[in-house]
Amino acid sequence: MSFASVRNVTLKYGEKVILSNCSFEVKERAITCLIGLSGAGKSTILRLLNGLRQPNAGQVIVQGVDLSTLRNRDLIEFRRKIGFAFQFAALFDSLTVFENVALPLRENTKMTNAEIEKTVLATLDSVGLTGVRDRMPSELSGGMLKRAGFARAVVTNPNLVLYDEPTTGLDPIITHVLTDTIKRQREMLDGTVVVVSHDLESIYAMADYVAMLFEGAIIAYGTVEELKRSPNPIVQQFLQGSEVGPIPL
Repeated sequence: MSFASVRNVTLKYGEKVILSNCSFEVKERAITCLIGLSGAGKSTILRLLNGLRQPNAGQVIVQGVDLSTLRNRDLIEFRRKIGFAFQFAALFDSLTVFENVALPLRENTKMTNAEIEKTVLATLDSVGLTGVRDRMPSELSGGMLKRAGFARAVVTNPNLVLYDEPTTGLDPIITHVLTDTIKRQREMLDGTVVVVSHDLESIYAMADYVAMLFEGAIIAYGTVEELKRSPNPIVQQFLQGSEVGPIPL
């Protein structure tokens, strides 16, 4: 069953066309990974899915709601059901890990301080950050920062979680830890996940479905095995990391 869909979307930044008649489905209770060249517009699709961007043409449907029809107040309310793990974690430097993760609960719920503490500590524990509640972001390693960002993204039990380049710049061991964390979080929430990533090994380990974006449109979509068997030479060149093929270098 489809949880969300991008339908014939065109999006421009000024005169530059980022997405052109782009369409794809996000399956419910699945991990969908978006792949493609740098600057292809993958992160833009995440921002479309949570309403931070509006298309110039086409529709973005999430849980049956066309986001372009929502008033700003309703869109803010709708966005509370969506978690977003930013590429560089985007934690507030002046707040402890605990306060960073607690922030969405303080802003969007009527939970008591005791309830917030219990929820935040359980969420930190679920991403392997037990015992770091009072640390500042500057005291965390890169992998710990990412996991703290994950915790903040899921602390409100969202229906949809969006991860933007969750493993960029990290070593293979931490990449494996973060990949497993994303899979566990999806199971824990029984929710839907979209991940933008260049890390093919990580994608192969966690993706239920993969969509490849090229020149503003989705040119391939399916399971990992279906993508690996794709006859499209652009897909094969990308997956193999080859200099030889139709992708201009």
